[in-house]
Amino acid sequence: MLGQPLSIPTAQPKKKRTPMMSFFSKVSWKLRLQKREPLKNAVFILAERAQDASVKKRHMAMRGLGTMACERPDKVRKYKKIVLDLLVHGLYDPVSSEVIHESVKTLTIILGKMQGKGLGSFFIDITLQARTLLDDENDSLRYSAFVLFGQLAAFAGRKWKSFFTSQVKQTQDSLLTHLQDRNPQVAKACKTTFRACSPYLRQRKEYGFQSEEDQRNPKLCRQLSHYHPELLQFFYANKIL
Repeated sequence: MLGQPLSIPTAQPKKKRTPMMSFFSKVSWKLRLQKREPLKNAVFILAERAQDASVKKRHMAMRGLGTMACERPDKVRKYKKIVLDLLVHGLYDPVSSEVIHESVKTLTIILGKMQGKGLGSFFIDITLQARTLLDDENDSLRYSAFVLFGQLAAFAGRKWKSFFTSQVKQTQDSLLTHLQDRNPQVAKACKTTFRACSPYLRQRKEYGFQSEEDQRNPKLCRQLSHYHPELLQFFYANKIL
C-alpha cells in the first residue's frame, strides 16, 4: 500500500547484529524510556549524525527519524521544523542515493502523520527534489518519489496551488512515461499519483472561443486512450480534459 510505514526488523541474533541495527535499537530504547532520556536528546543525536561526514551515519540518521516518526509521531510534531530541515538536507544529499531514498521514505511517513500541515517553505524544497526523482534509475527510489509526489498533490492547498500546478505540468511527461514503467509497482504508484495530480492538469478556457476538443491536451489524450482508457474516462468524467 502506498505511503505505508517502513518495515524495520525488531530483533536479530546477536552474532548477526550490525552497527546499523544497534543504532536503531538505541534510538528505539531512548523513545521507550522517555523519563530517563528525553526525546529532545534523541532528536539532537540524530541531527548530529545527519550532518556527519560518514554516509553510513547519515543514512542511519534518516532511518532513525523514520523510526521516531512511527513510534512517537505526537512528539515529532513538537520538533517538526528540526526534523523537516534534516530530512530536506538528506533529500539533497550530494553523494548518496541511499541517504536520499531513506529521506524520501521518512518524509512519506511524516507527511502522512502531519497530514501536510506546517510544511511552510519546506513544501517547495520537497516538491522540487521529488519531481527530479521520478525519473531516477533506481526502482525503489522512483516508487517512493511517486508516493511522495502524490502526497504533495493532496497537501498543496491554496497557498501552494499555483506553484504545484506549474510543477505538475512540468512533470506530465514523466507521469505519462511511468504509467508504462518496467516495474509494475512503480507503474501502479504512478497511476495513483496521476489521479492525485489530475486537478492540476485542468486546461483553462479562453473566453469560450475554443471548442471542447481544442481545449483538450492532445498528447495526453492520445497516450491515455492508447494505454489507459480507464484513466482517460476518469479525466473526462471529472472535466479534467
